[in-house]
Amino acid sequence: MHCPFCRHPDTRVIDSRSTDDGSAIRRRRSCPACERRFTTQETVLLMVAKRSGVTEPFSRTKIIAGVRRACQGRPVSEDALAKLGQQVEEEIRSRGVAEVPAHEIGLAILGPMRDLDEVAYLHFASVYRGFESLADFEAEIADLRRGRREPDEGSEPAVTTADTTS
Repeated sequence: MHCPFCRHPDTRVIDSRSTDDGSAIRRRRSCPACERRFTTQETVLLMVAKRSGVTEPFSRTKIIAGVRRACQGRPVSEDALAKLGQQVEEEIRSRGVAEVPAHEIGLAILGPMRDLDEVAYLHFASVYRGFESLADFEAEIADLRRGRREPDEGSEPAVTTADTTS
């Protein structure tokens, strides 16, 4: 590592720590020539392979921007969008591959998006999956309804009674 101040070709690592989310390593370094200190941050570069064949670095910001567009007019907070972006990035990085197809990122977005807001999910899914008719929407809505938790077949629903005696 070259010193950013004097360009000396060798520096010494004084301290190494993982970042809070564990996605990078921060290193405190010292230059033996000018004795100045500086910090570096090392991350694993995750690349996205687009349909056109072009590869570009993964960007959580781009994911959040796309989800934000789908959530326009919906009661979704910026914190919820940031959390979704982090969930998607963690899921993609957990696969342990250096290059991921853009299609897989879209699939990784759909799950958390469904939990975030069903209407925004339908909007995102309709664009991502290229819905062409009302039947496509109806099928997706039916899937959403089936995905909701329903009471177990063997259990009876809880009944609340009010005491009407005076």
